[in-house]
Amino acid sequence: MTARKKWSAEVTKHSDALDLEEHVFESDDAKKIAASLKRSAEHSDRRKAEPFRSAMSMLNFYINRAGRNLPESRKRILEKAKDELRVAFGRERENS
Repeated sequence: MTARKKWSAEVTKHSDALDLEEHVFESDDAKKIAASLKRSAEHSDRRKAEPFRSAMSMLNFYINRAGRNLPESRKRILEKAKDELRVAFGRERENS
């Protein structure tokens, strides 16, 4: 289990696609998380997908890796960050 935790922590810290700001996922402000991910994705020279997909993938990766250890309050903030990311990239869902 320790190796797995280390592996996912390393991916989050040293992504091959995005240079993330430190502690980006620890913010209590979904808009700040989304804005940070958007900046990172748009400034990356190494990403393989479009900026929106890269940013959303990193956010989903973080949520999925945390799994059951993610408190419900933190999960709500991160899920809201997904919505904010869609808005930031002009990708609002229909029926929102």
